[in-house]
Amino acid sequence: MDFGLSEEQELIRDSFQGTLSRISDLDTVRQTAEAGASMDKSIWGELCALGMAGLLIGEDYGGAGLNLLEAAVVAEELGRRVTPVPFVASAVMAPLAIGLGGDEEQRREWLPGMADGSLRLGVAVSEAAAGAREDASVTAASKGNDNVLNGRALFVLDGAGADAYVVADGTGGLHLVRAGESGLDTVDLKTIDRTRAITELRFDNTPAEPLRQGDGVLQTIIDAGRVTLAADSLGAGEVMLQQAVDYAAERKQFGRPIASFQAVKHMCAEMASELQPCRALVWYGAYTMEHDPGGLSLAAAFAKSHVDEVGRFVARTATEVHGGMGFTDLMGLHYWFKRLGVNRAYLGSPERVRAEAARLQGFAA
Repeated sequence: MDFGLSEEQELIRDSFQGTLSRISDLDTVRQTAEAGASMDKSIWGELCALGMAGLLIGEDYGGAGLNLLEAAVVAEELGRRVTPVPFVASAVMAPLAIGLGGDEEQRREWLPGMADGSLRLGVAVSEAAAGAREDASVTAASKGNDNVLNGRALFVLDGAGADAYVVADGTGGLHLVRAGESGLDTVDLKTIDRTRAITELRFDNTPAEPLRQGDGVLQTIIDAGRVTLAADSLGAGEVMLQQAVDYAAERKQFGRPIASFQAVKHMCAEMASELQPCRALVWYGAYTMEHDPGGLSLAAAFAKSHVDEVGRFVARTATEVHGGMGFTDLMGLHYWFKRLGVNRAYLGSPERVRAEAARLQGFAA
């Protein structure tokens, strides 16, 4: 039995890999980050033309009708290039939220535009995924014939410049909020990762449209987001390893490459051995969504918590191999370093996600 990617999945990987090598080089990433844009519109347009935005959207709505494993393959390539475009929320979590939680009218209204990239949605579920702060929660209520939201949502993924938002309230209900609605205030947040956009939403009797179908949709989109983030981190980690190996082969001390020193060999070998099992965890987590939905939450928890820990180790060790050069902008290593650090925090820290895995297995109350 072949446990690798199918021919179609390899073709998807190769297509995105080739396109990203052409349009998302380090200079482009640096220019986008320094401009504070957190998104390159020309890259977004090319990737949407390649089908990125509609990967998980059904063919009836203009998408490719693929599954989470294909999205994970794409996420890995985006992580390799620290590509400054929205993906986790706008191309994975939001389409799943509407596809699983919306009725037919809502799907017809939103999914075609999302599939071609003309509509972008942010996702505000961080309180449900990572734990709510006392000063950050969202409540839903009825006001006349309208459904309204009040409160704050922090760390809204892909929120900057979004046309609408998928918002989770404190009871786990999901709502659609259009950008520009009355009582909605958006605040762009600055994180160390300048390649992606994070937003805070503030609601004051803000009109919202409930997603009316399906149970457990909130947890499903969180799980899918976790797997996608793990894939992104896997790609970023592998690039940091390759950069360390290449640098060690070129950098000379005492008349010979530092790659010949046993300590450096051990550092690179340990990074490689830590990264190797991560791919199986990510692929299996993505595979379960279609083939074993009941196991998705546990598989996603395993994938994200482990890849987050390995990512931190690789980021630190690869930087050490580079010595002082690893901290310079000339090498650009910090873009991957920061991407891995922020991925670790999104949608639950490793400690929190491991605690969830323990509860799912009956090891903790």
